[in-house]
Amino acid sequence: MKVKKPVYGGQAVVEGVMFGGKHQTVTAIRRKDESIEYFYLPRKSKPSLQKLKHIPFLRGIIAIIESSANGAQHLNFASERYDLDPNEDTKIVEKPASKTSMILGVAVIGVLSFIFAKFFITLIPVFLAELTKPIFPGKYAQILIEGLFKLALVLIYIYSISLTPMIKRVFQYHGAEHKVINTYENNLELTVDNVQSQSRLHYRCGSSFILFTIIVGVFIYTLVPTDPLWLRVVDRILLIPVVLGVSFEVLQITNKVRHIPILKYLGYPGLWLQLLTTKEPDDDQVEVAIASFNELLKLEEICSNEKQLIR
Repeated sequence: MKVKKPVYGGQAVVEGVMFGGKHQTVTAIRRKDESIEYFYLPRKSKPSLQKLKHIPFLRGIIAIIESSANGAQHLNFASERYDLDPNEDTKIVEKPASKTSMILGVAVIGVLSFIFAKFFITLIPVFLAELTKPIFPGKYAQILIEGLFKLALVLIYIYSISLTPMIKRVFQYHGAEHKVINTYENNLELTVDNVQSQSRLHYRCGSSFILFTIIVGVFIYTLVPTDPLWLRVVDRILLIPVVLGVSFEVLQITNKVRHIPILKYLGYPGLWLQLLTTKEPDDDQVEVAIASFNELLKLEEICSNEKQLIR
């Protein structure tokens, strides 16, 4: 009987990569002195949330919230540590607030940042499409144009930030993250050469999810009116959780069918967007990604053994 491999995910951070498993999340970053530093954050979830994770459509919302909260803490660690002078005291000075309060604050900021970005991407195209109503007055034409404006907004934003040196390096680490996951899933040894031979694209990427929210939104919006404008705006806001939930399920489906000859093309739009959000990493960046993933695998094995002993 073939044993199903655990599913791991990750994200790029400033000068490093974060990987997450069932029990732990780990970030590895490259410091100025070329050393690698780690940040560990156990996954903690309330029993009530664990139950919701098994409910289709709702599980996507929970996954997004948790990912945003955890990701914000890893991003905060990376941004504070990567460029500190190794000759100086590298300890981060604690603020008067407790460590727990600080972590909670960063997590809340991460979630709010995601919500704000989603509102921005959702509502701006509505007003832009409304300006074209004298030329394209039909409901379906308006929804399609709204979707095109949303796509253009996303592409312009991603391309613009990719021109900055720091974001370009983050996108390289994003590519390294995907290459490591692909190497692991293809049962290859995690060496620099093996990882570099893999694709920098992956079906289960958050970039694909962003694109699917645009495509799924076009179909869902056909179920509600576009007039008057105030109702259209209200509908878009109320439907954000619905669009996110359905898009998450679409992402999961495209990942499951990626090895089926015809159905694999369902995930191609998301892969095309990743051509913008990932870049080819250099060997040093791949080494950091491998270090992060290997550290996660060790911690996951320890946690699994401890849970078996408790049972």
